[in-house]
Amino acid sequence: MLLIRSIIRPEKVGVVLQELLAEGYPAVTKMDVYGRGKQKGVKVGNVYYDEIPKEMLLMVVNDEDKDNVIRIIMRYARTGEKGAFGDGRIFVSPVEEAYTISNKKAGL
Repeated sequence: MLLIRSIIRPEKVGVVLQELLAEGYPAVTKMDVYGRGKQKGVKVGNVYYDEIPKEMLLMVVNDEDKDNVIRIIMRYARTGEKGAFGDGRIFVSPVEEAYTISNKKAGL
């Protein structure tokens, strides 16, 4: 099992979640997050925004689903054809164990 953490623009979340659901990946946790990447924030007029609002999507998937989930997120979270600074990042980490609390079963 793998944990896929994607940090994307808030305006892209709806379409990304819709496409993940359509492809058979309904289980997602969504959180509001704030931060900055390589662009080190943005300046609009005289105001400098050090922390930019983003959304983090968390998903635990089987190893064989990793490439498809990443492909979906990359396709629908990207701005325009070539993408833009601030489109986000995807992080993949191993998950050693997972349990469903209601039925005490291990796994997905």
